Amino acid sequence: MDVVVIGGGQAGLAAAFYLRRAGLEYVVLDDAPEPGGAWTHTWESLRLFSPAEFSSLPGWQMPPSRGGNPDAAHVVDYLRRYEERYEIPVERPVHVTEVRQAAGGFVVVGVDGAHETRTWRAPVVVSATGTWSRPFVPAIDGRSTFLGRQLHCSRYVSPAAHEGRRVMVVGGANSGAQIAADLALDPAVPEILWCTLDEPRYLPDDVDGRELFRLASARVRGEEGARGVGGLGDIVVVPPVREARDTGALRRLPMPQRLTRTGAVWADGTTREFDDLVWCTGFRPALRHLDGLDLPRESGHVVTDGPRVEGVPGLYLVGYGDWAGPASATLIGVGQWARAAVDDACALLGRGTVRRR
Repeated sequence: MDVVVIGGGQAGLAAAFYLRRAGLEYVVLDDAPEPGGAWTHTWESLRLFSPAEFSSLPGWQMPPSRGGNPDAAHVVDYLRRYEERYEIPVERPVHVTEVRQAAGGFVVVGVDGAHETRTWRAPVVVSATGTWSRPFVPAIDGRSTFLGRQLHCSRYVSPAAHEGRRVMVVGGANSGAQIAADLALDPAVPEILWCTLDEPRYLPDDVDGRELFRLASARVRGEEGARGVGGLGDIVVVPPVREARDTGALRRLPMPQRLTRTGAVWADGTTREFDDLVWCTGFRPALRHLDGLDLPRESGHVVTDGPRVEGVPGLYLVGYGDWAGPASATLIGVGQWARAAVDDACALLGRGTVRRR
């Protein structure tokens, strides 16, 4: 075995594509029982920021979707068919609990669907576990005393679960804006409070995933004047967000000072009551399986050069976001970082580089 890939979502599959092309022996260990990665857990109204032809993994373009940009079900079907098309050797479900260094590389320890502990040995490990399994909720006074329902956006499904209930949505990025709009446009949800730390930074209405990828790629290439995605804004104005914003249904409030048993209190003394609270406050990298490696960290992140972990030859992180490669957490953007990881692994193993076609 040359390589163990941990994670069978979009990043793991992109790595597998290039490992297959390089002729390396590898296996993909996936925690989930079915293909699709995090896309199997998203809310019903979620759609990609771009058309299918601009949302593809390396090698095979995503088939077109009906009714606009692809929804999550379309992406899940694409990832399932991608596995089949390239005969990717995925073992699932396997929950990887530990990666440790050993003579000749690494030992990967996991528990399979039969609850048996198994081990794999390889000189190279690609971690592609993403962030979805580690939702983040910030500390705020009174959170434990609130008697209503609290859920992270990773568990939000649709407005149907909130009919007749007043909802506060917390978070000023894409998930917060989209879920707040989803709720605000449903007449069965009587009231929406959308709370963010700062004023929402909407991207220009004509900017979608294609432009975001172009900007991220320009930054990777070091083009003069490339400002990256952050220079434009934080929120892609997908149609529901545009409608809710333009009709006044989506109005932002500052973050409350504290929660109460039935609502929240703001710094100016204002109080509001609500029934449900949806935290759209992001995720953290799912890297607990690497805790035993004592990896170098800076500003809370593992220190990497692109996908390669500094000081740990043979270990790569693919698909965790901009700190491990701009646009690496997107379908269209992860391929370049998966290829970089496999090229580096080939050099480490003395196998040349990935074949070009």
